[in-house]
Amino acid sequence: MDEFDFLVLGGGSAGCVVAGRLSEDPDVTVALLEAGGAGDSWVVRTPFAGALMVPTSLNNWAFETIPQKGLNGRRGYQPRGKGLGGSSSINAMVYIRGIAEDYDHWAQQGARGWSWEDVLPYFIKSECNEDFAGPLHGANGPLHVALSRTDNPFHQIFIEAARQADLPLREDFNGEAQEGCGVYQVTQKNGERWSAARAYLHPHMGRRANLLVECGARARRILFEGRRAVGVEYEQGGAVRVLRARREVIVSAGALQSPHILMLSGVGPAEEARRLGLEVVHDLPGVGLNLQDHPDFVFGFTSRSKDLVGISLGGGARLLQEIHRYRRIRRGMVASNFAEAGGFLKTGPELFAPDIQLHFVVALVEDHARKLRLGHGYSCHFCLLRPRSRGSLRLRDGDPTSAPLIDPNFLGDDRDVEDMVAGFKLTRRLLDAPAFAAVRGRDLHTAGIRSDDEIRTILRQRVDTVYHPVGTCRMGEDALAVVDSRLRVRGLEGLRVADASVMPTLIGGNTNAPTIMIGEKAADMIRADAREISVADYGASQSAMRSYTSTRSSRSK
Repeated sequence: MDEFDFLVLGGGSAGCVVAGRLSEDPDVTVALLEAGGAGDSWVVRTPFAGALMVPTSLNNWAFETIPQKGLNGRRGYQPRGKGLGGSSSINAMVYIRGIAEDYDHWAQQGARGWSWEDVLPYFIKSECNEDFAGPLHGANGPLHVALSRTDNPFHQIFIEAARQADLPLREDFNGEAQEGCGVYQVTQKNGERWSAARAYLHPHMGRRANLLVECGARARRILFEGRRAVGVEYEQGGAVRVLRARREVIVSAGALQSPHILMLSGVGPAEEARRLGLEVVHDLPGVGLNLQDHPDFVFGFTSRSKDLVGISLGGGARLLQEIHRYRRIRRGMVASNFAEAGGFLKTGPELFAPDIQLHFVVALVEDHARKLRLGHGYSCHFCLLRPRSRGSLRLRDGDPTSAPLIDPNFLGDDRDVEDMVAGFKLTRRLLDAPAFAAVRGRDLHTAGIRSDDEIRTILRQRVDTVYHPVGTCRMGEDALAVVDSRLRVRGLEGLRVADASVMPTLIGGNTNAPTIMIGEKAADMIRADAREISVADYGASQSAMRSYTSTRSSRSK
């Protein structure tokens, strides 16, 4: 077929959910286009191997930012998943929802229907939690969530250090409160990565006659008739093809590529489209604005412990043992998501919620693992959860294969720098706790750095992303909002965006679980709107039939 009821562009965390849920109805047809592969290889399924894709171009778009003024002109790295499952197929699998105030803030900004009370049912609907129960958790959803299966002794070292530093502890970061340190839950089942594709798409591919999934299919532009989206032009195997949509086109390509596709299709700032020789379909100046990401700093320490991932003869022998153990019981080092522990902390008692997040990594991390070091060690990230800096995304040119111009504007607001200075000090307090003394070697990056000025300097030298871009197709009601509260692109028909790009602001934590929630809620809204249209069409047809019958009866008389 070349015509479907719904076309979904992008098979990432939200796109898999939307296509999977919509195709539950056998009376509608759904096609999903994904530029990458099927996301079902052993490399993706194995947590240890999957996380190692981040520093490579394997299943990864591996974008870069433009030079960042706040980072001394450095270009940042922007890995994004390429393949079914999107970034859920290469990320660290940390399952975090954020706090109620994050979503209530969305609703206050004009995203009506997206308060915590509105979104919590979709988190619960998606979740199959193996460890925590109660009214805040789901047990029957397709997305498996579990505690780490690595059995790494550094979990207890990290928790003891937090206790010694007088920091609160937390077992469940998605429970009644978030603040504290502990071991993260991950999107895994039986020690294997459970991506959005494994949860929502793979079980139905080849089994649902109404679902088509095309991999290696890169969207070039959305097609319009007047102001209505009617299809998509895409490239696959060197050929340009077209699929048509009877009802809607849903763009789910992510915070960096959804606005890219819209702008290539003539939906965005009209002046920029004309400058690049593109036809203007709809002047929507907010497309690509409001880019937000969590700025992140990484401490690194050497260690002789072979419980840490590293490069050495002893480490190699240990890894072989761990591979054998994983194959037998799906536990141990190979089940690692690397960022195994962490926490949410306040840098000041006056704050309403934690403003920094920690990711404790059981390996040395240098430049997103793109620079390798011999030996073993551990790292600790801290990121700023609610930065004030806002960036943007723009077209490089009119070529659909060109990467966009990505500008997160990291540390563009000096207040973010000062907040990160406080975060640096708090994180170092934890890392200086006695529990780490027996395992700590050399401080690779921050030895001797004490004054605020020295901290500001190293922040600008080393801060980069922690992989959470959002906001470039923002929900809202003002002139720069791209979609309304039902995720419909403003001023157009038959076109929605459903992914992290619609978030008005960052949530306080990792963004994958909220993106899956957006996909769940989007699918429900799409189905509800389709029912309303069907009822309206039925009412109109019945009215027309009554009018026709009455006219015919009068003529007969």
